[in-house]
Amino acid sequence: MKTHTKNAILIPTDFSEVCNNAIEHGMVLAKALASQVWLLHVFDKDTQKYLDENNLEETDIESMLKQTAEKYSEKYGVSVNTHVKYGSLFDKVKEMNEKIQAKLIILGTHGKVGFQKLTGSYVLKIVTSTNTPTIVVQKNSNPRGYKNIIFPITASTEDRQKVMWAINIAKLFDATVHLIPKFESERYHKTKIMNVTKQIKTILSEYDIKFVDKVSSPGAGNFAKQVIDYAVEYKGDLIMTLVDKGKTFFFTSWDEQIIYNSSQIPVICINPIDTKKSTWAKGW
Repeated sequence: MKTHTKNAILIPTDFSEVCNNAIEHGMVLAKALASQVWLLHVFDKDTQKYLDENNLEETDIESMLKQTAEKYSEKYGVSVNTHVKYGSLFDKVKEMNEKIQAKLIILGTHGKVGFQKLTGSYVLKIVTSTNTPTIVVQKNSNPRGYKNIIFPITASTEDRQKVMWAINIAKLFDATVHLIPKFESERYHKTKIMNVTKQIKTILSEYDIKFVDKVSSPGAGNFAKQVIDYAVEYKGDLIMTLVDKGKTFFFTSWDEQIIYNSSQIPVICINPIDTKKSTWAKGW
């Protein structure tokens, strides 16, 4: 197995529909980035139970993974590698990511659908275990790439760190970035959001990125709901969010509403880096 590729997209799969959608997302990105894809299946007790219930052998998993790789490689013209690891889903995804130094992880999350039940704490642990941005995908496929990127802005100065990722993705797909500053009535936070928004607009303009902005409303429900409603109305393909690496087992209410949104819009989760070391997150 080749390691330290630095130009790979890692996609764990349990062969469910939502994981196939994650593969579709990864293939579209890999084609645009001229990257290779690594499909990973982690063989654990859920895999063994699935094999027992369906009268299958361990070798069938490798065959299924290779067939999946061949199918999508032929469809997209992208190099696809496969690997089966034995052990904990979280540990082995993290281990594989470190070996290939993936630039992105695409994670299909499906609650109780699919035999590995990749949801809840597993998703959070994978998202927060590395600095690798992770796109969390539900059941919606992605045949056209990302044309409308939804970019919420809060009083956190770390929102600036999403900018380079927004720029990279927007350039790949000639996308429009939709800035949504959160409404704040308190003067300090209101001024802070205005300043952050202004700086973000300046950077997007310098990179010739198309953008629009719409301030949220105090009377239109919580901010997460407004972001999702806006994404639905304007055909958002991707929502950008930051995830707190200090958390271990639980998403915040904001994280849950955004990542598991009922409209099933994909979400890219970015871990903020140490701002003492760098002002802007590096892209690819």
